[in-house]
Amino acid sequence: MHIRFYIDRETQLPHLFKHDVSEDEAIEVFGSSTEHLHADRGAFMALGQTHAGRYLKVIYRKERGGIFVITAYDLAGKALRAYRRRKRRRRR
Repeated sequence: MHIRFYIDRETQLPHLFKHDVSEDEAIEVFGSSTEHLHADRGAFMALGQTHAGRYLKVIYRKERGGIFVITAYDLAGKALRAYRRRKRRRRR
């Protein structure tokens, strides 16, 4: 699967770097047991955990032959608690 990243015009770096997320961490979320939910304007959200234990929300679009990652950031607060709760319920 081909994965591209949105490049910030100001820094010429992937936008997810502004949220202290590496490209490898975003890719790990797609490989882990992840939830894929609909987001705004045809985008999707992938919620998951990296190998290091970090919980992330990755915003992406599907495109022919791959994925275009728009941004990614830490999953925290109520959203993290809800994700963990849903994950526990699925294991039962």
